[in-house]
Amino acid sequence: MQEILNIAAYRFVAIDDGEALREALRSRTHALALKGTILLAPEGINMFVAGAEAGVRTFLQALRADPRFAELEAKESWSATQPFRRMLVKLKREIIRMDHPAIQPSTGRAPSVDAPTLKRWLDQGHDDAGKPLVLLDTRNAFEVDHGSFEGAIDWRIRKFTEFPQALRTHRDQLAGKTVVSFCTGGIRCEKAAILMHEEGIADVLQLDGGILKYFEEVGGAHYRGECFVFDGRETLSPDLQPRANGISARAQEDPDLAIKR
Repeated sequence: MQEILNIAAYRFVAIDDGEALREALRSRTHALALKGTILLAPEGINMFVAGAEAGVRTFLQALRADPRFAELEAKESWSATQPFRRMLVKLKREIIRMDHPAIQPSTGRAPSVDAPTLKRWLDQGHDDAGKPLVLLDTRNAFEVDHGSFEGAIDWRIRKFTEFPQALRTHRDQLAGKTVVSFCTGGIRCEKAAILMHEEGIADVLQLDGGILKYFEEVGGAHYRGECFVFDGRETLSPDLQPRANGISARAQEDPDLAIKR
């Protein structure tokens, strides 16, 4: 029986009270017996939290009472066991590190495409304007090796900070096409899409909610393999079922992995 609710969520929004917010979130998650990782930075919040359903939903309700997080959307999945060993709330320079300070998603989101629309485009082989489509995987190479969309471009980056240079090296692959960037939960592909717009690539969209939202809404159509999720479950199948129980070796080595989405 799967009794642990897992949520992945992020929001780019200005945060200027990081210290106070960290202490408030530490106290709240402890009181609700939740585990996972929350990152706070001047650019926003990024988190993966798991626990009993009532506790997770109470936490989300309280968080959304803050006007900054009122529109925060969470991707949900279930597991039989708690995939985290502890609760971490950290202050960072970026909630997802790109080392490109000009990227400020809180000033405006990149245009997006939802999962049902992307599936329809993939079914028909082009977007609604008849333009050829290219999917760009913005995740690290080892993640891609677990699964990805059919025919997606993979620049074999080792970490997200390599993405800007990879874009400049390979941008000709994207010319004349509608580009859809994607990642696990949406945060990396959103930053990637904004950078591509800055670099002069006009027709770029992010997959809203990433692979996890795609799985949740349309299943595994046009996707091959599983999705690496950076916690003890290791990977999720398109029906959002975990391959493994307990804490994976990779997650034990680096608890921050949970929020590299």
